[in-house]
Amino acid sequence: MAEQPPVLRMTGISKRFTAVRALSEVDFRLFPGEIHALLGENGAGKSTLIKVLTGVYSRDAGTVELEGQPVEITSPHHAQQLGISTVYQEVNLCPNLTVAENIFLGRELTSAGKTISWRKTRRTAQSLVARFGLDIDVGLPLQSYPLAVQQLVAIVRAVGPADAQTKVLILDEPTSSLDREEVLTLFSVMRRLREEGVAIVFVSHFLEQIYEICDRITVLRNGERVGEHPVSELDRVALVRLMLGRELRGLDALAEADRAEPDKTVLLASGVGRRGSIAPFDLKLRSREVVGLAGLLGSGRTELARLLFGADQADTGTIEVNGAPASIHGPPDAIGKGIAFCSENRRTEGLVPDLTVRENIILALQASRGWTRPLSRTQVDKLAAQYIKALDIRPSDPETKASALSGGNQQKVVLARWLITAPKLLILDEPTRGIDVGAKAEIQKLVARLADDGLAVLYISAELEEVLRVSHTVGVLRDRTLVAHLDNGPELTEDVIMGTIASGASGASQ
Repeated sequence: MAEQPPVLRMTGISKRFTAVRALSEVDFRLFPGEIHALLGENGAGKSTLIKVLTGVYSRDAGTVELEGQPVEITSPHHAQQLGISTVYQEVNLCPNLTVAENIFLGRELTSAGKTISWRKTRRTAQSLVARFGLDIDVGLPLQSYPLAVQQLVAIVRAVGPADAQTKVLILDEPTSSLDREEVLTLFSVMRRLREEGVAIVFVSHFLEQIYEICDRITVLRNGERVGEHPVSELDRVALVRLMLGRELRGLDALAEADRAEPDKTVLLASGVGRRGSIAPFDLKLRSREVVGLAGLLGSGRTELARLLFGADQADTGTIEVNGAPASIHGPPDAIGKGIAFCSENRRTEGLVPDLTVRENIILALQASRGWTRPLSRTQVDKLAAQYIKALDIRPSDPETKASALSGGNQQKVVLARWLITAPKLLILDEPTRGIDVGAKAEIQKLVARLADDGLAVLYISAELEEVLRVSHTVGVLRDRTLVAHLDNGPELTEDVIMGTIASGASGASQ
């Protein structure tokens, strides 16, 4: 494979957005008839590289060659004309139109060059879907079929007729909402295209799928290419190390002697799961305990947290809160049971930036009381002052707009909002993302103190060092499955967690 010339070669690709360097001299090559995984954590540059390739963004530096010839790709339509097609995670088709209409939308088949020939459209569409092993009626609306079939129809549309000059097909997280059988169907289509000489870029966070279907892997980190390897020559641990960019070393977790012992069970999840989101899992959360969740981006960390908080609805399993069965159909139910949730996206799902610190802090408590029972201004001022002091929010003026605060202080405001409700369980999803080292340390110390004071805490972070530092036990997720519960201690290192993520091997149970 590597001896033939690449169908696509990107050399020295750089892209900057104002002060943010998205790509720095990235090289990428793709050979005919291969499935090539493009991997990296959030912000690694995968999406930017794809958008440069498909003409969404212009590059600041570098060259692109297609079949050995330099090209300037000016738009997605131009990319498609050159034989480069993309299928995104979210199916970007018209569900109310028929399958046939979707396949030929914008390139309708006409009779005598004037009117659309619906008979020819349906006949050709039927032969196309049959070519990809689909046994469906192309005359039915697309919305009549499950998501997996819609995804395959999008691929049929992207590749086009057998005589079309499709050279490169980009599949961006195509399996994120598919079950195993649907994934196998997609893989059979991908293998057929590979045999026909189509080069496929496969973006996914599922390690098992990467090793099952791909020929080579390119890894990006922080806007730079850190490796290109044949799949057969890169083991899972090495891949995880490339993606995370860690210098592996022992980490000094909080000493057991300095931490209170876990107490009674606050929440017990048994077989809780959601199809297309996360496999059924068991999880026990106890007072005075921090349970960390570790795993690569897309492994199911946030999905697990959202199920416990009722932001998403579970398909299977049961939840007990304080020893009693609990029906959590939405966030209000969770809040009523003493569960608080700080989202990883504090700007869009946490703070209201145009409100003051005081107004942000009392939002959750006021919502739990109902707007017909407003807190008095005296109560509000007292609570705001209390938590601004307790969490050392700076500046300390409660009338400061939340948008004017640093990232670390914004996170403290979100924490204060939930602590005011006196929760029994606090779920923190990436609480230190985007804040400086000093603020991170403050948040971590605060979490430890809250647990010592009796809270149960579920702590999610992409930073393995952080998970190890704050947690009593660590749940490890891989490919949206909770594969291990590991007790924290001197033997639990970043290496061990990486090995568990890579292998999926179970660890010691809680």
